[in-house]
Amino acid sequence: MIKTIIVDDNHMVVNNLMSHFSENSSIKVVATFNNGEEALNYLLSNSSEVDLILMDILVPGLDGIALLEELKKHEIHKKTIILSSYKDENIIRECSELNVSYYIIKPFSILSLEKRITDIFNCKISTKVEQDNIDLEISQLLHNLGIPSHIRGYKYIRDGIMIIYNNESVSLITKEIYPQIASKYATTPSRVERAIRHAIEVSWIRGDLALMEDLFGFSVSCDKAKPTNSEFLSTIADRIKMDRNIKS
Repeated sequence: MIKTIIVDDNHMVVNNLMSHFSENSSIKVVATFNNGEEALNYLLSNSSEVDLILMDILVPGLDGIALLEELKKHEIHKKTIILSSYKDENIIRECSELNVSYYIIKPFSILSLEKRITDIFNCKISTKVEQDNIDLEISQLLHNLGIPSHIRGYKYIRDGIMIIYNNESVSLITKEIYPQIASKYATTPSRVERAIRHAIEVSWIRGDLALMEDLFGFSVSCDKAKPTNSEFLSTIADRIKMDRNIKS
């Protein structure tokens, strides 16, 4: 059993990780923290109860680098994976010098993260930086579907797809996905819903018709019924899963 703590102030990331690993027989989340200072205090008192740290670099109280330096000062050596949207060569180099096992750029696939954890504890990898290309795949697909990146619905759709992709238990878009996205962007679920609906309507006018017919399984035209928000997000998430399974 790999006893793991999560240090991240993004509640959506933490909840998705906890939900996923609750079904895992070899990785157990023993504690979560939304700031580095609380995590440090826990590790100083419970070092023997932790095997792995999953941590963002930019967290309140004590940032990731400072936390790693404090652990080194107290001779607490734990395998660590950084999960961050912050990509800076100097920061990555510092993490490498502080013996971080992996630096993964957000957004990422939880299944990919799970494999990295297994590889680390099986001594199959050395320190490196990884950017899962799932975010690039989503961006390319949305671009081909004619959704402009500057409209609000674009980023809401991206996040919705990632939530569905990473968490198979998510099924209620109104009760689960909209509130998570709204919380992240300090808005309301109803505004999230409207922005996604608007983006789909834009897609129906500007998108690649052949791609839409392939994705949604029926002839596409302006007078045809458009997919619901839920159908749109789920269909794209399923297509990406299928394509990645074929490649693997």
